[in-house]
Amino acid sequence: QAQYVTSGGGSVQAGGSLRLSCEASTHIFSSNCMGWFRQAPGKEREGVAVIYTSGGTPVYADSVKGRFTMSQDNAKNTVYLQMNSLKPEDTSMYYCSSFVIGLTGADCLLREPVNWGQGTQVTVSS
Repeated sequence: QAQYVTSGGGSVQAGGSLRLSCEASTHIFSSNCMGWFRQAPGKEREGVAVIYTSGGTPVYADSVKGRFTMSQDNAKNTVYLQMNSLKPEDTSMYYCSSFVIGLTGADCLLREPVNWGQGTQVTVSS
């Protein structure tokens, strides 16, 4: 199993905020695509946000654009997901994962997670 330490999930009311963090082992984090996907019971997996850790720009799912912000701290091998203006439909298990690197070598395929750790639950009540 991939080596990740994930934290930050929880329960909030609609309109609230949460921040997820994910520390990955160095061999996973370096020069790789790192990000988050989510999956709720009975629903398909959805890529949420991803970034190429060596100088990439975050890519977001349309459903979270303008509300979620991804950042990274390379010194800590950590990526973060700041989630604002949360909606009940954001309720899901969130997984930190590496993602497939695209053909350019610096773009990330948001729909292609590779290795992920244990998820963290995010629950948004109306």
